[in-house]
Amino acid sequence: MGFNFISLLFLPLLSVFILSGSKQAFASDNTLLLNTDHRNSTAQGGLSSLRGKKQRSGCNLFQGRWVFDASYPFYDTSSCPFIDGEFNCGKRPDKQFLKYSWQPASCSIPRFDGAAFLRRWRGKRVMFVGDSLSLNMWESLGCMIHASVPNAKYTFLKRTPLSTITFQEYGVTLYLYRTPYIVDIAKEKVGRVLNLGAIEGGANAWKNMDVLVFNSWHWWTHKGNSQGWDYIRDGSSLVRDMNRLDAFYKGLSTWGRWVDQNVDTTKTKVFFQGISPTHYEGREWNEPRKSCTGQMQPLGGSNYPSGQPASAGVVSKVLGAMKTRVSLLDITTLSQLRKDAHPSTYGGDGGNDCSHWCLPGLPDTWNQLLYAALSM
Repeated sequence: MGFNFISLLFLPLLSVFILSGSKQAFASDNTLLLNTDHRNSTAQGGLSSLRGKKQRSGCNLFQGRWVFDASYPFYDTSSCPFIDGEFNCGKRPDKQFLKYSWQPASCSIPRFDGAAFLRRWRGKRVMFVGDSLSLNMWESLGCMIHASVPNAKYTFLKRTPLSTITFQEYGVTLYLYRTPYIVDIAKEKVGRVLNLGAIEGGANAWKNMDVLVFNSWHWWTHKGNSQGWDYIRDGSSLVRDMNRLDAFYKGLSTWGRWVDQNVDTTKTKVFFQGISPTHYEGREWNEPRKSCTGQMQPLGGSNYPSGQPASAGVVSKVLGAMKTRVSLLDITTLSQLRKDAHPSTYGGDGGNDCSHWCLPGLPDTWNQLLYAALSM
């Protein structure tokens, strides 16, 4: 079973099992064991929990709450050269949304140290693969590192589909590969075809990386003029449409097979960036007439009223069926609580954006969690 349920569980034990790719980490009663309770089986679409004698000393970094923290943010909008206009909330009159940190229930997240990151990953390549939420996280990491080493020389190249930020004296390159569905879209006689069984378009660019962080979901829901395809190819069938969760499951399963066949986890650390929520429907947090517009503080507590989206279950099911250990950055619930952290009407591209996130902002926390995993 390939799903490495870090949801970053049990921080003091991260060095035992996160990112090691070793089955020996689960070999005895002195280490963490996969739960064999079939009620929680990933084969049934649930999350396998981890249990063992050392469980009491750890915690789940993704269970907690948002607290006011005057030491935030990590950087200022004007000081980072990598921020897209759509994520730039510099004109937003309220600034309190910048002053929250994520506090797990029974442990702390290590403070991000960009200089330490660069030393640890000297000469390495980190790639984000996915849609504009990958862009959000990629730009955030670039800003966080730049703020730590403001005098370090860098190169910044923004292109489609491949963009790069390189910190030259360290030889560390952050890549972004834009591919909203991960699987291929091909031009055929009938138009644009989303092929749920093909993943050849950019996969060669993903090989031989030291860290891979994948993400997909938002574009699978688009319809009308914003839909990225005309037909879906599902095996031998060509259809105009199908249930989007079913399509996502089939496409993500193709990705899972690609990872199993092409990624050596003794050389490459693989993550899946959990489902990033939207806040267009206030009924989800018991304010039915509202969206993210005008929201100025997170939801209190640790749970989101409407629960996790069905797409998060699809991710868990696919990861659970893989042979390769892929670590889940389980950002969904902590992001659901941040109805205040979107660009809303203050993003550079106009409109009301309740999908993406302000920078500085929430994606900085996602990168703190990634940093915690990579530091062990």
